Amino acid sequence: MTFDNIEYLQQGNHRQRQAYATLTNHQILSKLKSFDPVLVGTIPINIDIESSDLDIICCFANQQDFRDTIADNFRNERLYHIRELQETATSAVVANFFVDDFEIEIFGQSIPTKRQYAYRHLVIEHNLIKKYGEKFRQKIVELKRQGHKTEPAFALALGLTGDPYMELLKFEKAENSPNY
Repeated sequence: MTFDNIEYLQQGNHRQRQAYATLTNHQILSKLKSFDPVLVGTIPINIDIESSDLDIICCFANQQDFRDTIADNFRNERLYHIRELQETATSAVVANFFVDDFEIEIFGQSIPTKRQYAYRHLVIEHNLIKKYGEKFRQKIVELKRQGHKTEPAFALALGLTGDPYMELLKFEKAENSPNY
């Protein structure tokens, strides 16, 4: 499955259809078009809980242009906040605000969206759910309801040890093996 286009949400569950309506009615992805936006996180793969937000990742060439675009388009939204994060060698810009019934988080880095951890985790998690089925998906949702973040929930369900974010990335290599 490709997550480049949110059209798939129209055929999803109630919350996925709501997310589609919010994103399209408010033209959120269109406003970010020049930054290659991709919806990631829990809603695309149906492991969201009541408090889950809409996570959108972006890639910028110029951080100030990205910040300006976000401010110009979203600063008047409810509880708007923007900040910079320094993650290892790559800084990121993160904006949060509310539209309709959703909190929206926009995360931008100078890394192409499909190479960012959030996208890579999304694809891996989607494939794991496909492989292990509905019972596994429900286990992830239950762990999230208990307060676990997504990647740690997957790590628990799979019995992984170590940093769950890095351990999940090991499944990328497995995608090309016949047993995955």
